[in-house]
Amino acid sequence: MNYKLPKSERLHAEKEIKELFNEGSSFFLYPFKVQFFVKKGVVDGTPKVLFSVSKKKIKKAVNRNFIKRRMKEAYRLNKQLISSLEINGLTLGLIFVGSVKMGFHEVETKIIQILKRLVKELNSNIPDHE
Repeated sequence: MNYKLPKSERLHAEKEIKELFNEGSSFFLYPFKVQFFVKKGVVDGTPKVLFSVSKKKIKKAVNRNFIKRRMKEAYRLNKQLISSLEINGLTLGLIFVGSVKMGFHEVETKIIQILKRLVKELNSNIPDHE
């Protein structure tokens, strides 16, 4: 398993971010809001992910960056949960909306729960014609 998180797997294009928030679906699992969108007709099989921390809730940039690093690490270690789906064109946004810094193990368990729920949501939306 490849445990890297290169730039090609991170969502950074403004057009794709707007598409994620305008056309995507979402669910909430405290302290995260999860946006996801599956783009039709995309050949690239790697899911792209966006990490965000609410500036309104976490005032200091140092603390926001600290939480983002923990989110990225937790995702990087557990991304095989969604990469096994092989859904092309998946974009995912993980938005931290909590108001307190969390320990790594708390963040990791929440990310694992999010990825499992995402797999369940995507499996229920896939048509069975293949």
